Amino acid sequence: MEKIEHTTVATNGINMHVASIGSGPVILFLHGFPELWYSWRHQLLSLSSLGYRCVAPDLRGYGDTDAPSSAASYTVFHIVGDLVGLLDALGVDRVFLVGHDWGAAIAWSFCQLRPDRVKALVNLSVAFRPRNPKVKPVEGFRALFGDDYYICRFQEPGEIEEEFAQVDTKKLLKIFLTSRNPNPPRMPKGRGYRGSPDPPPLPSWLSEEDVDYFASKFNQKGFTGGLNYYRALNRNWELMAPWTGLEIKVPVKFIIGDLDLTYHIPGVKEYLHNGRFKKDVPFLQELVVMEGVGHFLNQEKPEEIGMHIYDFIKKF
Repeated sequence: MEKIEHTTVATNGINMHVASIGSGPVILFLHGFPELWYSWRHQLLSLSSLGYRCVAPDLRGYGDTDAPSSAASYTVFHIVGDLVGLLDALGVDRVFLVGHDWGAAIAWSFCQLRPDRVKALVNLSVAFRPRNPKVKPVEGFRALFGDDYYICRFQEPGEIEEEFAQVDTKKLLKIFLTSRNPNPPRMPKGRGYRGSPDPPPLPSWLSEEDVDYFASKFNQKGFTGGLNYYRALNRNWELMAPWTGLEIKVPVKFIIGDLDLTYHIPGVKEYLHNGRFKKDVPFLQELVVMEGVGHFLNQEKPEEIGMHIYDFIKKF
């Protein structure tokens, strides 16, 4: 880990913290919520040893990267713009893109907006979601799961931050990172996490030191930056109207765990397996469902995910 370099890059009006290691073709790793560049620590080491330059930023709003306070500064154009600026600053024309959770959602948009900058994509956990011109995303989730669904609860600025602040950050992150419940996460108003039972003992893939690192950064930065991605969902839906129906035109490998809550959203399994995913992502080459694996699969199964990435990108 001490061989990983840490730099700050000015891009798109913000300062972005970037962890990188190795030399060779560039792999750009995009983390999710509530995570950091650190989520990719295992893949940075394993893939750099196989001849790649591995680059993992803290995305806008996270860790040691700037965090504008307003959700208006977290649209897909801001986030993809940050990353294009990062590639320009590094002097890199095209990359292998790897995303997880929100990072995967951003990676899909990156491939729609700037396919010229992507050699191939390995996405984890969050499937491509074609834009439905008739239903805004938050209203769609509300209709499916009700007002207590976590994405609906995350919409009100300040409210969920107050609930998070009532719980020790380490406990909160343990609850998030160790959850293996594939049911829709609900957060009834007013209950928060204050009365939550202590999370179970940490699994073998997550150490106290790991949780300490995540917690130290969220204690400094807070959760507002990460929550603003959810608060920009409907705005993104409006902004992406011109790209309705646009297919993903880069080579793709998609990996998901069978215990991942995203795999159990109504309609997702059918979408992935009945041919519609392949229609929207015509250059899909591999679809992998990992058995007995939850949402944070890049941390839970680091060696397997590293090899899945390598076996795919080495073809290009």
